Amino acid sequence: MEKAKSTKLGARIWVSILFFGLAGQLAWVIENMYFNVYLFDAVGGTANDIAAMVAASAVTAALTTLIMGALSDKLGKRKVFITVGYIIWGIVTASFGFITVGNTEKLFHSANAVATASLIIIVMDCVMTFFGSTGFDAAFNSWVTDVTDDTNRGRAETVMQALPLLAILVVFGLLDGYKQRGEWKTFFLIVGITTTVVGVLGLFFLKDKPGIKANNENYFKNIIYGFKPSTVKANKMLYVAFAAFCIFNIAYQVFMPYLIIYLEKTLGIENYAIPLGAILVVSAVVSVLLGGVIDKVGKVKFLLPAAIILTAGFVLMYFVNGENMALLIIIGIIMMSAFLVTSAAVCGTIRDYTPNDKVGLFQGVRMVFQVLIPMITGPYIGAAVIANNNQTYEELGVVKTIPTPNIFLAAAAVAVFSLIPIAVLLHSRRKAQAADTEK
Repeated sequence: MEKAKSTKLGARIWVSILFFGLAGQLAWVIENMYFNVYLFDAVGGTANDIAAMVAASAVTAALTTLIMGALSDKLGKRKVFITVGYIIWGIVTASFGFITVGNTEKLFHSANAVATASLIIIVMDCVMTFFGSTGFDAAFNSWVTDVTDDTNRGRAETVMQALPLLAILVVFGLLDGYKQRGEWKTFFLIVGITTTVVGVLGLFFLKDKPGIKANNENYFKNIIYGFKPSTVKANKMLYVAFAAFCIFNIAYQVFMPYLIIYLEKTLGIENYAIPLGAILVVSAVVSVLLGGVIDKVGKVKFLLPAAIILTAGFVLMYFVNGENMALLIIIGIIMMSAFLVTSAAVCGTIRDYTPNDKVGLFQGVRMVFQVLIPMITGPYIGAAVIANNNQTYEELGVVKTIPTPNIFLAAAAVAVFSLIPIAVLLHSRRKAQAADTEK
């Protein structure tokens, strides 16, 4: 059976994917990596506070994407949700630099200003997540599905999956110095203003795909549509792909919230931006270069070797130390490249199996598997691993437990389970190909 020729995406679509994708990922990098550090270092929170914040944010993200994704389908519009979401997302992000222990003491006269400030940060993180998930997760992801098809999603997805790493690189290169100097207010203001400006510019150049029809079905029924047994039965392979994606992200969340703390406090790498920058640049390039290969070989067929390499990468990370920087960079590249291409392949598979008239509805379901379950379970697995060690340091009079290499072994143990849904996807794809051959 001859493969369909790849549909070309126009310049406007590529620019929009890069522009909104990168700006959104910049804001998510701040939330996923630097809010944790801000809470831990500047405010005095603990690993359990980080896990609680990540879990609360995950619940907010999943519910928001579910509700707003269904609403964007109901109205048949993506642009308004993307642009308005980004504008307010940036404003809320910019406000975080003003949430300090000192300001909390002045405002609330609290006996335990650290606990109060930590709580405020967790609540505001949820507020920020609402607007971020509206603009990026619910609307922008639906828009990407709208404007791509199964002949070009491998390329689009590898670019999308590389953007988080590019965003981290931009943050490390341009903004991490503010963090190192404790200039958190400037740090958050720059990211917040950037996100808002992108939202404003999108009002003028972002275009919805022509011909998207409003979904006139009952809105509240649509919200729960993706969780109905009949929906799962009618879209079995979509949910198997969701399961694989969920497992990959649980493994990722076991170590990712604690990564900077691990590099800085455990490995003793003060200038961690250098090895991370090298890892991110090379991994992003590898991911983009493999985009065409994924489309040619097939997304599902590509998943198995990528998942095996990813698991091996987690195991190898256990053996690195701060003294051998070259080895850290090489193994980091293996791990992150494998994660990116694995995510690209499984995300493309999810888009392929998503019904065209229910794209927005399934964004909420995707968030349950990509964010809610992983960000509730993964960080707590990591926190449990961290708690069971005696490596500590003292800061501001508080003794804190620091991450150990065991978080990567825990990530590998989780990743092994992804082989089960991958095997199911491969079996289903072979059956479908055999049926096509017989026709």
